Amino acid sequence: MSAQSVHQAYKNNSVSTASPGELTLMLYNGCLKFLGKAKIAVAEKNIQEKNTNLQKAQKIIQELMMTLNMDIEVSKSMMQMYEYMNHRLIEANMKNDTAIIEEVEAYVLDFRDTWKQVIQLNRQKQFTTGGQA
Repeated sequence: MSAQSVHQAYKNNSVSTASPGELTLMLYNGCLKFLGKAKIAVAEKNIQEKNTNLQKAQKIIQELMMTLNMDIEVSKSMMQMYEYMNHRLIEANMKNDTAIIEEVEAYVLDFRDTWKQVIQLNRQKQFTTGGQA
């Protein structure tokens, strides 16, 4: 088995065994990865690479939008932020503007870091209650 196929098997297993919270964290991390690649592509004037990576980031944001439970009040605010971020990425793509990408990147970082804290708090709660969270 090649190193690449081992890595792919590990990634597939990580996704299939992850909790919903961990999957959301993976989405945020993936979005950050594609935003970083898009910034590099803009700097290198690689329009196709920039477009591909910004579209991948947009698809992740759209996926995050679909996972929101709109019965919960905070989801309405998150939906507005996701819509704003998605709109800004379209604008960044049209203008080749790394400042806009960095703006969205900052929002995704905030969401990701907050989500990490939620996961950690839930784990601590499960540990202290013996898994009865």
